[in-house]
Amino acid sequence: MTIILNGTRFEPQRYPSEKEFENDIVASSRLLFGGSTVYIDAKKKIESKTLGAAVPDGFFFDFSDSTDPQFYVVEVELSEHNFYGHVFPQITKFFAFFNNVRLQKSLVDKLFSIVDTDPKLRTEFRRHLGHSELYKFLSDVVESSQNILLIADGPIEELAEIAQTYADTWGRMVRFLEVRRFTHGQDVIFTIVPDFETLQYTEGDKGAGSEAAEEETSPYSEDFHLENATPAVQEIYRRIKEAVSSIDPALVLNPQKYYISIKGAKNMAFIQLRKKKVRFIAMMPEARIRDLVRNHPVVSLSPGVQTFYNGPCAAVVIADTTHFQEIESLMRELVTCSGHAA
Repeated sequence: MTIILNGTRFEPQRYPSEKEFENDIVASSRLLFGGSTVYIDAKKKIESKTLGAAVPDGFFFDFSDSTDPQFYVVEVELSEHNFYGHVFPQITKFFAFFNNVRLQKSLVDKLFSIVDTDPKLRTEFRRHLGHSELYKFLSDVVESSQNILLIADGPIEELAEIAQTYADTWGRMVRFLEVRRFTHGQDVIFTIVPDFETLQYTEGDKGAGSEAAEEETSPYSEDFHLENATPAVQEIYRRIKEAVSSIDPALVLNPQKYYISIKGAKNMAFIQLRKKKVRFIAMMPEARIRDLVRNHPVVSLSPGVQTFYNGPCAAVVIADTTHFQEIESLMRELVTCSGHAA
């Protein structure tokens, strides 16, 4: 790939070392990932015993959705590295960390100390958390949002097959970003695929509203999405499923990697099962969603995310089945508006 901007040709630049690539990610993290993110350079601040046998390159917090902040362990790799000899064992060590309650607490203690003693980081977290207690936030987000962000300077061909083979680990937890650098003299352009805004929803450049984005023979199932969900989340999903069948038996619940879509003639909603809550993304203008839903938080989605879903939409955050009649009313109107009413 070559980029031409205003008649100027920017050439792709290979990184001479992984360290230089890591430095670019740290220095440009907010440019690459957005202003509602905080990146902590782990290698300067975390000793190996904190995570057991491995030190990641960074820790990353995404506050773009205040109702559902996300935590990532970050690994930065050159795509030329041997996958099975280097990348695979490194990521596997992070899976072991997320399964170890003692190591998680150790990391929370260390992160709290880092943020609390760094004025700049403390200000950043306070900007997003307001008066919420920092230690409790760190403890909750590390427990409930277990993501591994793998960043490389080119494609890693083995990832697709590995994600399907190890669906419960690589398929569930690993998110991949391809970041490339192009230069002309002292000027630099970065490309990032996929857009970080949509990273938690899917891989690649196809939007969720695109039929091509959904596989007819998906290796993912309802059980895959429900495996780590609390009983409360499982009950919410049961009620949604029951309502779908009652409203129109012809509707299909279609599990994909990062969501379960409700599908008639087209996708009318996307269900994301978190550990302690459900995000119900309704394909309807936000103003109308807010008219119908008064007792559950409604989260605005950025223009980029709405484009990804192929239409006006917003997310409803469902933490329990109280006032579930609002969700049923929303679903009925979604079916009516889609022209799929039975």
